Amino acid sequence: MPLHVELVSPERILYSGEATMVQARTIGGGDIAFLSGHTPFIGALEIDQVIVRTVTGGDQIAAVHGGFVSVNDDKVTILSDLAELKESIDVPRARRAREEAEGDVQRGGEGDTKIAQAELKRADARLKAAGEHL
Repeated sequence: MPLHVELVSPERILYSGEATMVQARTIGGGDIAFLSGHTPFIGALEIDQVIVRTVTGGDQIAAVHGGFVSVNDDKVTILSDLAELKESIDVPRARRAREEAEGDVQRGGEGDTKIAQAELKRADARLKAAGEHL
């Protein structure tokens, strides 16, 4: 029996469909994969990529910038304030953002460094989801 998956951001539903597996990274829990029959689960998402393996064998990949994942009765719901599908990621822009954030981390003060580190994580998530090697 396949999973029903919904990947949702405030602006729209990025993906809704059937899948054989969903892989995500949770805060404090690391990488986790959900298959049919998974026990109920709720977790906070790390800034990273989410991979949805569709029933047709293709992958829907998205960069998520935090959020939550909920699993219950073979339904996986991913809620993220900001999420981007692989196809919509502007790779040159993400590379520029990464370079800028790296520079900010190196020269910033304590508060600025935390913001720059978060920006660096978001850029890395975009690049990873887009298939770029870091």
